[in-house]
Amino acid sequence: QVQLAESGGGLVQPGGSLRLSCEASGITLRLNYMAWYRQAPGKQREWVAGVSSRWNTRYPNSVKGRFTISRDNAKDTVFQQMNSQKPEDKDVYYCNADPAIKIEGIDYWGKGTLVTVSS
Repeated sequence: QVQLAESGGGLVQPGGSLRLSCEASGITLRLNYMAWYRQAPGKQREWVAGVSSRWNTRYPNSVKGRFTISRDNAKDTVFQQMNSQKPEDKDVYYCNADPAIKIEGIDYWGKGTLVTVSS
């Protein structure tokens, strides 16, 4: 059974840091392009970081210089270090392959981990 388990979210003050983790089971990630996404209630999911199997990374301008994605292929785990956090970073964060993992033709998403940025 495929599972993506995100963790590491929580409450952080503006300017603070968090490190998110995503552990996969039932699937090997090392050949996949992996990404972190975020989504606020009622809004479209936003792609915020990507890392290739060869460790090439990309970020949108909204998080560039503040977020760093990394991966441990041996452990099928993806990480995201988030520094200098802003109130607008408050969202539920998900990891997935890019394009998303499909199970029986339907995009699979884990439960995500909630990040709240507030003083």
